[in-house]
Amino acid sequence: MEFREDILGAPYEAVELPLLPDEEGEVSATLVRRLVQGSRQAVLYLHGYTDYFFQTHLADHYNAAGFSFYALDLRKYGRSLRPHHSPNFVTDLRTYDEELDEAVRIIRELDGHTRLLVNGHSTGGLVAALWAARREGLGLIDGLFLNSPFLSMPTAPAVRTLGAPALDALGRAAPTRKLPAPLNPHYVHSLHRNHRGSWEFDLALKPAEGFPLFAGWLAAIQRGHRLVRRGLAVDCPVLLMASTASTVTNRWDEALMRTDAVLRADDIAALAPRLGPHVTTVRIEGGVHDLVLSGEPARTQVFAELDRWLTAYFPTP
Repeated sequence: MEFREDILGAPYEAVELPLLPDEEGEVSATLVRRLVQGSRQAVLYLHGYTDYFFQTHLADHYNAAGFSFYALDLRKYGRSLRPHHSPNFVTDLRTYDEELDEAVRIIRELDGHTRLLVNGHSTGGLVAALWAARREGLGLIDGLFLNSPFLSMPTAPAVRTLGAPALDALGRAAPTRKLPAPLNPHYVHSLHRNHRGSWEFDLALKPAEGFPLFAGWLAAIQRGHRLVRRGLAVDCPVLLMASTASTVTNRWDEALMRTDAVLRADDIAALAPRLGPHVTTVRIEGGVHDLVLSGEPARTQVFAELDRWLTAYFPTP
């Protein structure tokens, strides 16, 4: 296993993690790292849907706090997406256990870190929470930070309930059926510096219009949501952050610059206590969906709240 210079350039390194092939052929994940020499604490970042790791200022912040930084581009996302892949496609969120377990093995056993924080954003937050619950009692992670986790569909409860059986059936019968994608391109436009934002990222890996939405993937997400509603048993401290407001629009609106335009922030916060017995919930006024990409002063508040939580649960050795 050999780390090479990442697409972000030094000091970021990346290694491809070969995984078991699926119905589309070869599959791999990509582990990115930026080490802090001598540190025994590390963080593993999981990106959201139609996303990949590019938030270098997040890595800067963790490194400054003494954490070695790792990010995992899951199979069929970002650095791991290949021409023969259906982007983002899986039919069971447990599929990601393979790359998560291998990433943690590398972080702990090969790189020698003894304490691990997992930081998941949006879909990565859902994946991380479900994985952490399945690894209860193993002592693999010491904390979980969820940034606007995708814990619920951004629709009314009645719509979710009535549509669930049909989606489950479609996901089984025709998992690769493409569904109308609800992604609002103006959200990405509010972030990217070539449009109305201030951030730089690859629009081929995080396109404004998103990738096709597959029935099998959406059904898998829905099953994950049901598990959350029933209650998980994450056995480490959890920090959950969400915006104080959401915006639903298909047009450009200045509110996209200061609210969650992807998920219902109130629904996220309401489900926080179901993750486990030790959950801290923080609402960020002016926060966008990916809270660390928010404008000021919201972004400063995100990092201040994270630091306060880390001081309690990950004290500097």
